[in-house]
Amino acid sequence: MSRDRRIRSTFVAAFRAFIRRKTAVFFTFFFPILLILIFGALVQTRPTGGGLFARDPAYYLPGYLAVVVVFTPLSRVGSTIARHRDGNRFEKLATTPLRRWEWLFAHTLVNVAIIGLAGLILFGLVLVVTGAEVVVGPTLLALVPLVIVGVALFCGLGAILGRIADSQDGVIAASNSVALPVWVLSETFVPPEMLPAWFRPVTAFSPLTYFSRGVRTAAAGGDPTETLAVLAVLAAAFFLVGAVAVPRTE
Repeated sequence: MSRDRRIRSTFVAAFRAFIRRKTAVFFTFFFPILLILIFGALVQTRPTGGGLFARDPAYYLPGYLAVVVVFTPLSRVGSTIARHRDGNRFEKLATTPLRRWEWLFAHTLVNVAIIGLAGLILFGLVLVVTGAEVVVGPTLLALVPLVIVGVALFCGLGAILGRIADSQDGVIAASNSVALPVWVLSETFVPPEMLPAWFRPVTAFSPLTYFSRGVRTAAAGGDPTETLAVLAVLAAAFFLVGAVAVPRTE
């Protein structure tokens, strides 16, 4: 079997497995929509006054997209590794030509496809519900590679968490413990000036910070190439480590 066929077969199997899990579908598509409806329609972000949601609605676009870019890959890839390990699936895969990086690459493609669709829906909903204004132009297309690279990065991190955690419950706990602080404190919903001065440099160590900056720059009509390059380097590093972390046998 050729490499393309191995990856394609793994992709199809992983995609079908995702569709069969209704909880995963709910949290990928409907949970972020609830957040937009709550913060966008009820809380109503507006560029007046003070407080957490006092910026222009477009400022929070990276935060909404990051819900699926961060949470879904971490939990899906990590829990899949834990589930395969519990079912001795990796011992069976070790008897096939499928390599670890091919396995992770196929699962990353599944996440890119699903999260890409969810991100497109969220993007349109943010514009409609919150009234966020973006600059329509060529730079807006940079959102596509930003989402792809961001998903690949967190798929790699999910693989690492899946290897470290000793059970599916452990993966979920670990992914939430990592995702929630990263999601909130990476220049998404909390502006840097609202953080203590000593903590602000810490945000530079979060990959999601560069995703947030890139999305915000592209939506404003700027060129996010430099930020995208940094994010791509980080994604490559996390993917490589994640591929090594995928178990051979247990």
